Amino acid sequence: MSTATVAGVEVDTRHWIGGRRVASTQTFEDVSPIDGGVVAEVARGTGSEVEAAVDAARAAFSTWSGTSPQERAAVLHRIADGVEKRIEELAQVETRDNGSLLRSHRRGVMPRVAMNFRFFADHLLTLHHDDWETRGHRNHVTWDPAGVTAIVTPWNAPLMLATWRIAPALAAGNTVVAKPPEWAPLTASLLADITAEAGLPDGVFNVVQGLGAEAGAPLVAHPDVRRISFTGSVPTAQRIGAAAAANVTPVSFELGGKSPLLVLDDADLDLAVELAVEQFDNAGQVCLAAVRILVQESVADEFRRRFLAKAQELADGQGDPRDEATTIGPLVARAHLERVDGFVRRAVRDGARVLVGGEPNQALNERTGGFYYLPTVFEGVDPTSEIVCREVFGPVLTLQTFGTEDEGIALANDTEYGLAATLVTGDPARADRVSARLDAGTVWVNCFFVRDLAAPFGGNGHSGIGREGGTWSFDFYCDVKNSVFSPKGWRTDG
Repeated sequence: MSTATVAGVEVDTRHWIGGRRVASTQTFEDVSPIDGGVVAEVARGTGSEVEAAVDAARAAFSTWSGTSPQERAAVLHRIADGVEKRIEELAQVETRDNGSLLRSHRRGVMPRVAMNFRFFADHLLTLHHDDWETRGHRNHVTWDPAGVTAIVTPWNAPLMLATWRIAPALAAGNTVVAKPPEWAPLTASLLADITAEAGLPDGVFNVVQGLGAEAGAPLVAHPDVRRISFTGSVPTAQRIGAAAAANVTPVSFELGGKSPLLVLDDADLDLAVELAVEQFDNAGQVCLAAVRILVQESVADEFRRRFLAKAQELADGQGDPRDEATTIGPLVARAHLERVDGFVRRAVRDGARVLVGGEPNQALNERTGGFYYLPTVFEGVDPTSEIVCREVFGPVLTLQTFGTEDEGIALANDTEYGLAATLVTGDPARADRVSARLDAGTVWVNCFFVRDLAAPFGGNGHSGIGREGGTWSFDFYCDVKNSVFSPKGWRTDG
């Protein structure tokens, strides 16, 4: 079958290449984490579909890159209009597909998808660098379209994270081949419909579905791809980086995290607990999550008491993500649940103490067939242990204490990652001092996940390469050019 009905929405399960639907000889099963049911049989792309998509994108590049910024911006605004008209459909399909809370999709995630297109459409029209002189010569900077862009995105927020890259790539004048995640591919297909309805020319946006080794690998290794943007794991990024290196293709990587939440002894503990509980958002499947809770010793006992009570409340509300009352939903796939449980079991074996959770929600899983894991908090962890050092990407937090401010900073920075950090303190001067010493691409002080699309976003260390957001996105998706004009040699005969 070429379509599937998902939450009452008809979704085409074929690829989108060159402005038309393309089937494959094989398919793969898309399984919902809510109940373990098969949602759709999705076209399983390989190198031949990738080749066709890149060819279509390359053929469309000259026309799309030659359109004016105003024309490109207008198309992106029409895409945003289309997203806004279909927010409920997109929310329902993505919740069924990846198990994230429906209310979050309705109120935050899908509106952000539309915002991605509007922001970069508007920002395109403000791109400017003042000319300057060098010994009487005028320097003039432009952002020129780079070419075919490969965008490979994860399953935890598939449409939002994809459009965070697709929108600036299209605004820049590039053409795109997107490879959505096999565990949650369906909203990318709906986006293809929306772009076509908005008048995006054929071949400018293409979607090739499939498994990483069969579709993703040939895409990122293709010699005609001029930019690669990837969000996902470090091991996959290493493979992509090696493939990109062969073609000297620039990459932008947003990778894993093991971020700290640093609670100092002058912190508002109610606020600190609120922020700590937020780290269970999306069942912990958030790269930014501050999964290492670090609390100064003098307030640790009181923080622990309040935090564990809130974590237990969260666990008590676990259930179907389509229910407004649900506090935490499932993990995305059975294989991922088993991976998370493996981390937990090894941590217990190594002597860590479970304060809350520590196992799958067996009663809920047996009743629904889904992949639910209880919110889990560990204490008594070795700072060098796997549970502290490696990304779990599930609802698993560790609680550690420290004595002095310097010790807390050292503990926060004791990681190979550097995506984000959260700091809770009641002293503005202390906030400035400590945040300046935290090794992270983003530091939130007394808040979490406040994002401005004009701000640079990316990670240090194993958390990634490069920054995107605002002009930083155009710096990546474009070839930035400086033209130098001499004062000599100009004709004066009219």
